[in-house]
Amino acid sequence: MFEALSDRLDGIFTRLRGRGRLGQEDVDEALREIRLALLQADVNLLVVRDVIARLRAELVGAELSQSLSPGQQVVKAVNSEMVRILGGTALRLTYASRPPTVVLLAGLQGAGKTTNAAKLARWFKQQGRNPLLVGADLQRPAAVEQLRVLGRQIGVPVFSEDSGPVMVAKKGLAEAVRVGRDVLIVDTAGRLHIDTEMMDQVREISETVQPHYTFLVIDAMTGQDAVTTAEAFHKTLQLDGVILTKVDGDARGGAALSVKEVVGKPIAFASTGEKLEDFELFHPDRMAGRILGMGDVLTLIDRAEHVIKRDDAEKAVARMAEGRFTLEDFLEQLQAVKKMGPLSGLIGMLPMVPKEVKNMQLDDAMLKPVEAIIHSMTPTERADPSLINGSRRSRIAAGSGTTVQAVNDLLERFKQVQAYMRQVPGLAGMSRRSAGKKAAAKRKKRR
Repeated sequence: MFEALSDRLDGIFTRLRGRGRLGQEDVDEALREIRLALLQADVNLLVVRDVIARLRAELVGAELSQSLSPGQQVVKAVNSEMVRILGGTALRLTYASRPPTVVLLAGLQGAGKTTNAAKLARWFKQQGRNPLLVGADLQRPAAVEQLRVLGRQIGVPVFSEDSGPVMVAKKGLAEAVRVGRDVLIVDTAGRLHIDTEMMDQVREISETVQPHYTFLVIDAMTGQDAVTTAEAFHKTLQLDGVILTKVDGDARGGAALSVKEVVGKPIAFASTGEKLEDFELFHPDRMAGRILGMGDVLTLIDRAEHVIKRDDAEKAVARMAEGRFTLEDFLEQLQAVKKMGPLSGLIGMLPMVPKEVKNMQLDDAMLKPVEAIIHSMTPTERADPSLINGSRRSRIAAGSGTTVQAVNDLLERFKQVQAYMRQVPGLAGMSRRSAGKKAAAKRKKRR
């Protein structure tokens, strides 16, 4: 999402970099192009008008920094405005003093409520909570069974029965109290369009369970229709936030850039892929950084911390610094990276990545030949690739279903990585600190 908008804005900023100072004509030209870029991204017309007015006031009426170039001044102003319209700060959830904390999910059919109910439950588990899922979507065939399947995958129980949606929600709340679950997530029914029956039902469920948080699940691919849907639901339910789904799709981004300004409620979570782990707390400042090509290193670090243990990372760094980084280590890191999400999404989080690299069709299938080659090696060969002679290369190529050239390319690249790692500043110091920690731990144990 946002690729087209990012490209348009990058072109605007690039043209401004060569200017000596930011004049009135430069500002007018930049704002015209930013306005067009936002409209083409399907941002609400009223939102675009307000954004351009605030940018004009900042770039024309204020004293501009003498230390920034014209391009940097515009980037700074646009970044601040993007953070503002995306919500300002990430939602900070608080928990009920008397559990459970009740979360109600609403939305149209097809937006992904049931899947995202499970994703949200998994997220709460990562925060150390014990959620219970309630299947109150009795309208759609197999919705409850789908929720049960997803619940088993994440280890979260699901409560449901055929007594009617409102009664199911009420009994689900009683069940959460009985078994000591501290978070209750209620999945409700949707329709293909907003209708009176659906709104009455979800309102009655809300009045019954008195949710602490009500989140609207909307599909980012629906553009301005998503904002219209959010307005309608907000009049009925008093939303606390939005869960934006299919953020990884080929969407223009208008819904994300409009919903907070129009409805007055922030995007709380974003679903970034099909897997249950592709779900994260929405950070407006980080998303603004992605839109403006500045990357999102903090989210990248957050994902890494979930899949790479600190001790394992320190050991890997120590081995890199000492020149002992092996193909076995490389394989472990490769598999950890795959757990962090789609490769294309990870590349988009890196700062200063050229547009042609971001636009490459990257997927996990590209890593499979590399994994196959390393798996076809013996443990001894992985530890010491210098042992791999011509006959061994032929055997590895045959075993991995690749070619000798592919094996040669991997070994050559790995050799270059090893040489580079020995020269990276700071790695040696990190290695010494890691060794020092181990020695201190041993001394403490002896005492």
